[in-house]
Amino acid sequence: MAFKIRASKYRHIFCDAPKPEECWTGFRLATVTGDQQYIKASAKYFAVSLFGGGGPLMVGRLDRPGRFNPGTSPEIQGHTGAVLDCDFNPFDDSMLATASEDTTIKLWNIPDDWEPTNEKGLAQSGENLTESLVDLTGHRKKVTLLHFHPTASNVLGSCSSDYVVKVWDVEKGEEISSFDDNGGLIQDLEWDFKGDVLATSCKDKIVRIMDPRAGTVASTIENAHDGVKSVKLQFMGESGKLLTAGASRQSAREVKIWDLKNPSAPVHSETIDTASGVLLPLYDDDTNVLYLAGKGDGIIRPFEFEDKKPFLHRLNDGFRSTSPAKGVCMVPKRGLNVMGCETARLLKLTNNKGIHPLSFIVPRKSEAFQDDIFPDCPSTKPAHSADEWAAGSSKPPETMSLNPKERQNENGGGTKKKFRTMATVTKELDEAKERIAYLEQKLTEANISF
Repeated sequence: MAFKIRASKYRHIFCDAPKPEECWTGFRLATVTGDQQYIKASAKYFAVSLFGGGGPLMVGRLDRPGRFNPGTSPEIQGHTGAVLDCDFNPFDDSMLATASEDTTIKLWNIPDDWEPTNEKGLAQSGENLTESLVDLTGHRKKVTLLHFHPTASNVLGSCSSDYVVKVWDVEKGEEISSFDDNGGLIQDLEWDFKGDVLATSCKDKIVRIMDPRAGTVASTIENAHDGVKSVKLQFMGESGKLLTAGASRQSAREVKIWDLKNPSAPVHSETIDTASGVLLPLYDDDTNVLYLAGKGDGIIRPFEFEDKKPFLHRLNDGFRSTSPAKGVCMVPKRGLNVMGCETARLLKLTNNKGIHPLSFIVPRKSEAFQDDIFPDCPSTKPAHSADEWAAGSSKPPETMSLNPKERQNENGGGTKKKFRTMATVTKELDEAKERIAYLEQKLTEANISF
């Protein structure tokens, strides 16, 4: 039988180590531990939790690498405990949700003039952000994980150490649903492609597939992995498949793919290695490329997913480094250098060497836009509102072209919802009282009763 090489547009994808001037340094990370990624990014900003009282958070600009200076550079400070996780609104690059040990969830709006570092990469002074847009209270213990809904505007999923999963309408500041029948600490929280299903992995080794509107369990995967390491989840686009990353009984790291129509047994299982860290699966729905990054090691492995056996195809050696990763996140496609054939960018958080941007590039000779490796991606326009989604609406994400000639002005993230903070309402109330007092005085001077 003749040897045949599988054809793939991403077979030659590569990633070079970033230069020192392309990285972010100078900050001291929070000492909290858990199952979170420790870093999240939008197409404009990234956020990491810092060491210090009140749960400070560093928010940096993706276009301004440089050295952060604690005490000088602006931070977000509003919690009374350490920030455990955060997530950016997929439809507003400036809206950030934070989860804290103080049991609250806060929403923040990053100002347009936010610049912790200047164009030369030096720390720049600025005012700290201390006034949140919305405070969500309802969890009894520390909130550990957050995840925004992929298609509905202002819908947020959260879980905490009280073993409760909640779905919020952050625009109203209200709870949509709650589920408390988990058998232990929740290790991961993941929405599917349309946001109709919410999956959780738990310390009791059961993966629960939930109906997030009703707060009920639709199906379960019993004993997804035999090992004791955290199990991470990733829905594989519209294929109806779920990937779980965990460990075997012999502590070998492995990934399994499950068909949600028949979750009794995995359709594919693959052993990765015997390292001790937790695997973080990062999936690009548009290109079907999966990036496996491990906490505590410096290797990122790219795979291409195909909805038929053997499901996963190893692309190449990926990226290797001697600097272990504390956490990794993926930058949305809208924030990539598409004319440089950058098909993915991962932000790698290290313990003492800062944040490294890892650009995965498909080599092409042409300088024109490569539409075959850059299909349409999710846009900044939500497919439906929170009320429509809660009423049963099911829609795929709204998409946009990545071609610079066709891209519309995004303004950093679609149509923004105007949230009113307590400070804004108080100011408006004071102004109204002054106006009322002035008008009452005029009526009195004119001898008009009121």
